[in-house]
This record gives sequence, structure tokens and C-alpha cells, in this order.
Amino acid sequence: MDRYIIAIYLRLSVEDKRVESMSIESQRLLLRKYAEALGDNVEIIEYVDNGYSGTNLERPAVQQLLNDVKAYKVNCILVKDFSRFGRNSIEVGYFTQQIFPLFGVRFISVSDNYDSNEHRGDTGGIAVAVKYLVNEYYSRDLSVKTKSAKYTKMRRGEYKSGNYTYGYKAGDNGEQIIDEKAAETVKMIFELTADGKSAAYISKLLFDKNIPTPAQYKGIKGNYGSRFPNCKYWSISTINRIIVNEQYMGMFVMLKQKVQDVGSTKMVKRDESEWIKIPHHHDAIVSDELFEKANAVRRTFKQPNKKQRSYPLRGKVECGCCKHAMDYVPKKIPIYRCSYTRNDETEPCYKSEITEGALNQAIFDIISKQAESILNIDDVSKVDTAQIKTEQLADIEKQITACQKKKQLLYEQLLTEEITLDEYKCLKQEYDTKTENYRIQYDKFRKSEERSQLETENRAKIIRTAKAVKKETALTQALADMLIEKVCVYPDNRLEIEWKIKDFCTENAAEIG
Repeated sequence: MDRYIIAIYLRLSVEDKRVESMSIESQRLLLRKYAEALGDNVEIIEYVDNGYSGTNLERPAVQQLLNDVKAYKVNCILVKDFSRFGRNSIEVGYFTQQIFPLFGVRFISVSDNYDSNEHRGDTGGIAVAVKYLVNEYYSRDLSVKTKSAKYTKMRRGEYKSGNYTYGYKAGDNGEQIIDEKAAETVKMIFELTADGKSAAYISKLLFDKNIPTPAQYKGIKGNYGSRFPNCKYWSISTINRIIVNEQYMGMFVMLKQKVQDVGSTKMVKRDESEWIKIPHHHDAIVSDELFEKANAVRRTFKQPNKKQRSYPLRGKVECGCCKHAMDYVPKKIPIYRCSYTRNDETEPCYKSEITEGALNQAIFDIISKQAESILNIDDVSKVDTAQIKTEQLADIEKQITACQKKKQLLYEQLLTEEITLDEYKCLKQEYDTKTENYRIQYDKFRKSEERSQLETENRAKIIRTAKAVKKETALTQALADMLIEKVCVYPDNRLEIEWKIKDFCTENAAEIG
């Protein structure tokens, strides 16, 4: 007999850590005890998100759980309460009322006394809806209060960030003080820029002097160690960000960015009028005069009316060696070039480049070949089993109804004393077993039908994509956006392609002839 898979989902946010009953261990103890009471033939799988907000579902463990649900690897989901799964009423309602029933997954919220098996065909009533809204309101209200307190501290210049700007460090009382060693590099960058040296020249000079990048420096100091190996070269953008940073004049600058929405991880830039600025807040590394001179020289290098170029693989081409984005160089024959290692001749991707035409053609050849293969598949032999499955489901439903009627008749016979109580119990158990077996068959057929429907829809999507490819004669922006997530280019002209539609292309690697 197949084991009954129970997924227990545990979540703890930063705010919840203050409440003992919300701890991961507390949730685990409660849910495991509940799961074990559901039967003997159960297998428990844990999904844990520790330190994640419940305002959205962009959490590693919950995403893995949803993937396992779609792969029919889960029979039941257990949570302590609705807020553990999520605090967004629309998202939580969508999954509990539509997605989980579609895949035959039972959802239980222990503290809310909610079991989806007891609410088939309804939404759980007004009590469940109110819980959704209360959880979402709590999260939004907490967010607003937290932001309000933080912004008040910022306006007074009292807010202390744990991530200090390169050139500064935390003092004994948490104040922002100058880190002399890093500050020397900052001064050098400003002075060289003020003397008319380009960011490319400065990046080469810093590399030659073996000066650690800001990310490397933080790694040496014990911060952001995971970024240390992959940020060993000074980039032009890093140097430019230092030049325009007013904090080096002693200016306290906050609120330059904001999250797009509550619970979102996407940041958007605020208008400069919304920034909080307090002059002479901390010790300056460079004078106001040097700052203005360096930025005046930098502005002469910029092209204010430069138009943003559009090309099919914009933002999708990456160096396969160093894993940094390759620059698009719009020459007479446009190329993609790895600029990250431009100063280090020992790197395998030093001066690595590929022409745009060759790259586009190689990718278009792959998708054209695959599109032709898809459209040439003979579907004549494909048998439509939808009608057969519908008839089988209808037959099983009739059997379930028949068993229920026989149980009702048994009860009437017991009341009229046509059968004894022992006979009634024995026959009722027999019909209950048959009914349960029929229900198991029904669920299996229904899940099979849902899988077939998903496969049919996916197949139709792939065919539509193949037809769209066949209409084109070259790689277009529309095709690239529809099919390609990322392209990794290696110095030996080898390509690795990450596709958006996984079942469309079977080839993930290619070589440019």
C-alpha cells in the first residue's frame, strides 16, 4: 500500500523569534504529533523557512513544497496556522481553494481548526476569510510601524546601518567612523578622477597595486564572505558609484531606494527630493571641493543624449568562466566582451569576446531545428482517451452511490429488525471498505486526468512556440524573451543555454562553428 505523504511546513520570521510558541521547534513538535495521529502508514517530510517574511511566497522551502505538490509527491500539508503558510489573503486563498484541491492535496491548519477535507465545495466560511484578512493586516500594520520608527531615526541622523559604506566602519558606540586603510583608496580614486583619469584607467591601476575591492575588503574583515571569491576586480561601475556618493563629504544620506510593495524584494529608486540628507553628519574622507571637481570631470565623460540600444539578447549574455555579464559593444560588427577580467591576463576569459551575429545565429539554428522537429512529429497515432476516462469516472461514481444506497438500506433493515446488529456491522464494514476502495480509484483516475490535461496544455504551448519560431528568419527580441533565460559564453566558443520553456529545447550546449 502506498504511504501517505504529509508535508509539515514550518516558518519563522525575524519578528516571530520574540514569541516562544512560534519557534521552529515548537511548531515541529505540534505538527509531528498531529501528523502521527492521522494514521500509521504516513511519511512526514519537513519544509522549513527560518527568518522569512510571510507577506509573499518567495521563500525557498515553500517554493520547493509547491513544486512537490505539482509533481504529486505530497498528499497532505500541515501548518500551525494560516499565517505560517502566508499572510497575503489572495495568495493563500488561491492555493488552498484552487491549486491544492486540483492536485488532490489536503490542507490542515491546526490552530485554526481547519481541514480542507471538511470543506469540500466551499471556502471554509467567514471565519477563515477573516483569519486571512487579519493575518495580512497584521503584516502590513507591523511593516508600517517598523518603517515609521526607522524613518524617524533617519530624520534625526540616529539610524545606524550594519552595512557601512566602503571607507567607513563602526566605532565603539556604533557610530560611523573612518576606516583609514579603505579611506586611502577612496581618496586616491577621487584625486585620480579630478586629474582627468578615466574609471577604466583607475580600475587597472588599483588591480596592479593589488588593492582589494570593496567586496574583498569586507570579506577580509569577516563580512559578506560568500561574495569574496567572485568580486576580485575593480569594475568601472564600482568606481563611478564611489565618485557620486555624497557620504564621502560627511553627508548622511538615506531613503535612496524603497521596496516596490510590502513583502517584495524588488527595490526601486526614489526621486532625489525624497532622500534624507544631513550635512556634516560624520567625518568626511574628501573635501567638498575635491568631490565637486571629481564629479565635474566625470560628467564630461558622459553622453547625456546617448540612446539606449536594443538587441535581442540584452541582459541575457554571461561569461561562462567568471559568471559576470558580458558587455555589448556596438562596433561596426557588434560584439559581446567579458570586461570583468580586462586587467588580468592570467584569467581564461581575458579579452574573451564573440560577435553578436555568430551568437544570434547559433542560438537561432538550435531553436529552428527544434521547432521543425516538434512540428514534424506524427500525432495521428495519438489516441484521445478523454472520453474513456470520463466513462470510467462516471462508472466509479455509480458504484460509490450504489454502496451508499445499500448502507442506507442496511440501516432500514436494522430498524425493522430484518437483520441483527452484528450482521449490520459486518455488512456495513464491507460496504465501507468497498466505498473507500472506489474513492481511491476515483482519486487516481482524476489525478491521471489532471496530469494528462496539464501535459496537453503544455504540448499546445510548445507547438504554438514552434510555429512562432518557424515564422522568423533570425533571432528576434520576441523569440529571445519567450525562450531564453540566460546564455553562458566560453572562450572556446562553447555555449550553455538556460531555456525558459524547459521542454521546448533538449539541447543546453552548443558550439559556434
